[in-house]
Amino acid sequence: MVSMKTKGQEDEAPEERVPHLPWMRHPVDIDSFSGCPVTSLPRLDPRLAEVLQRMGIESFFPVQVSTWLETIGPGAFQRDICINSPTGSGKTLAYALPIVQMLSTRKVRCLRALVVLPTRDLALQVKEVFDAIAPVVGLTVASAVGQSSIADEISDLIKKSKQELYPSLDDEYVEMEPQTKVDILVATPGRLMDHINMTKGFSLEHLQYLVVDETDRMLREAYQSWLPTVIQFTRPTNQNHFRHDTPGRTLLHPLTTIRRSGVERGFKGKCYPRLAKIVCSATLTQDPSKLSQLELHHPLLLNSGKKRYRIPTKLESYKLICTSNIKPLCLIVLLQELRGEKCLVFTKSVDDSHRLSTLLGFFEDLPFKFSEFSSLQRESTRR
Repeated sequence: MVSMKTKGQEDEAPEERVPHLPWMRHPVDIDSFSGCPVTSLPRLDPRLAEVLQRMGIESFFPVQVSTWLETIGPGAFQRDICINSPTGSGKTLAYALPIVQMLSTRKVRCLRALVVLPTRDLALQVKEVFDAIAPVVGLTVASAVGQSSIADEISDLIKKSKQELYPSLDDEYVEMEPQTKVDILVATPGRLMDHINMTKGFSLEHLQYLVVDETDRMLREAYQSWLPTVIQFTRPTNQNHFRHDTPGRTLLHPLTTIRRSGVERGFKGKCYPRLAKIVCSATLTQDPSKLSQLELHHPLLLNSGKKRYRIPTKLESYKLICTSNIKPLCLIVLLQELRGEKCLVFTKSVDDSHRLSTLLGFFEDLPFKFSEFSSLQRESTRR
């Protein structure tokens, strides 16, 4: 990995600051956990163990073991989980596996887990992980990322009302029946807001798990105020969840999830059953004003090592310092020296990526081929 800096911009090692939030000062060290064979993970559903082995996964990474112990193990989802771990450490499976395990015993199909990511490409990658493990325990996964028309997404998300099939059914019963036909939804913020605002029957009433992946970016950009909207729709309501079966007899509707304010494990004023949250990032912010938007419940920080930011231990990094006017030439020389090795060249913006690609195109007889990859390309081209 090579970082190219212009003269005068050399980075000095930042000082480690003490986090303002008390719960961030004493994190659980992910690296203190060792890898665990799939067959040895406590309480793992045998069906999930089998499908993981078919996928070629023989053992779990430390981040996956530590997250499992705080969700399925002794932690039992009593606290919201914040995972700060490098890219490529296995965070996606770390949160996907416990959610699938917890929902494997559900009786009625409705939207119970929501995973939100900033881009379509990331969302589709995460959906592939859920698609690989959820069906074996009878769960259904869908995406809302704008890859297809909103009408196609609605047909995947919402089932036809029974009143259309059986007109004699009581209106009140039909209204209370869950209309979503998926258990887990992977979404981008914009398309999620489209469904919240426009899709009839789309409801977060029964939501039990919320995952915010790439948390720093999700909190930095407003995305149509998706986060306060989701939290608002999962707060306690004063809706009447009871129906009258016979005169003088009141029954709780069997398909209704009630969120009420009360006492939960000794904490007053909390919503029960509460919405459990998992937030993930390779560079989790320490800004209290940003983290407060998540309304975390007694959060627990899982961190890779004592330092806030870490790179994989086997990754070698170098810095090439040059003047800005010859930086593209230095890059070309560097790529030539690498003699055909596969490379990713990152720039700070879409425009810079396009400019660099155009500039490289002016050079003839380069000993390597290159392609531009950014949101300027159509999805089919990127794939």
